[in-house]
Amino acid sequence: MKIVVYNLGCKVNQYESDGILTKLASLGYEVSDNLEFADCYILNTCAVTNEAEKKSRQAISRCLHFNKDAKIIVCGCASQHNSAQFEGKNGVTYIGGVANKNKIPELLEQKGIYVTPISKDYGEELQPDLVRTRAYVKIQDGCNNFCSYCIIPYLRGRSRSRSMDSVVNECERLQNLTNEIVLTGIDMSSYGLDIGTTLSNLILNLSHINVRIRFGSLEARVISEEFLQNTKKLQKFCPHFHLSLQSGDDNTLKNMNRKYTSAFYAEKVALIRQFYPTAAITTDLICGFPTESDSEFENTLRFVSEIKFSDIHIFAYSKREGTVAAKYKMLDGEVVKRRTKLLEDIAKENKAAYYSSFIGKTVEVLVEIDGGYTREYVKVKCDGDEGSLKQFVPTFYDGEKETLV
Repeated sequence: MKIVVYNLGCKVNQYESDGILTKLASLGYEVSDNLEFADCYILNTCAVTNEAEKKSRQAISRCLHFNKDAKIIVCGCASQHNSAQFEGKNGVTYIGGVANKNKIPELLEQKGIYVTPISKDYGEELQPDLVRTRAYVKIQDGCNNFCSYCIIPYLRGRSRSRSMDSVVNECERLQNLTNEIVLTGIDMSSYGLDIGTTLSNLILNLSHINVRIRFGSLEARVISEEFLQNTKKLQKFCPHFHLSLQSGDDNTLKNMNRKYTSAFYAEKVALIRQFYPTAAITTDLICGFPTESDSEFENTLRFVSEIKFSDIHIFAYSKREGTVAAKYKMLDGEVVKRRTKLLEDIAKENKAAYYSSFIGKTVEVLVEIDGGYTREYVKVKCDGDEGSLKQFVPTFYDGEKETLV
């Protein structure tokens, strides 16, 4: 029997999907994470935006395109949010939510809807073997921030941390299989607050790991001198800080319930650059938040220009029913498009400048299928065995392909 586990969400979802794949393979099933012919499909869905939920629903038809008689199992945030959108769909036999994904390999013959409340404790994981070039390690789940636009805390539950011993043990195992480990969580900056420790302490306990260690998304509040000093104690730390921003205007940040100011954020970026002058600082921005005025958007443009992010993920605001921001009147679509274009232009200019700063310098690249990435997550076009580390001197920047070659 062949089973495809198809992931539609974030790195946390990817870690969970990889764990399901590993467990299924250990039980003797033929497995794949690509959408292709299979007898059974497990869809790990996403609900961070309306578009993400739409793609989750569309994935059912995509599966049936390969095998109209296939069995389809749905789990994840989209089904946790609204299981009815998957009920009665051709092929769908089992609908779960966020909880109990680790039990799915033993429930392939189960039928029905099993969306349950989220536990207050960190659940057991199906720890994956190495499925891709770099290994993800989930350290935390859930979120207590309740940003006014975000539905994830309602679906993933409150923040809960994995035990430090469990995280360390998995990293020790994986360092024999990969050259890079990525720590990830729904709000990994809150790691340890519920179990009497901190993310900074976890970093110290990983100082003996002899492969590259990269962080997933962080909140600015976690950045401190102690935190950065501890990163220096890691053997092969990747100086790439993805600091979630969402807006560079203080009033918009307040309406988003983001709990910091643009000045506070800028101070944290400056502190990072004291420790790591060439660090990559990347971020997320929501374009078209309902309360954002033209002048407030101009503040964001100025802030982005001043910070000079090495890359920005720009998202159009997506109204999520059940959140505080859902009561606000949406901005005109053309306004959102215009603002998005302005942000994209600045982001592209800053990225080009950052990438070009590596020309002629020797960099360490983790080789992947179509090139590789430096510790700063700068993409370099190069040859080599997938998963290997290679020293490389970039020669010029190709802005069209956004890669150094």
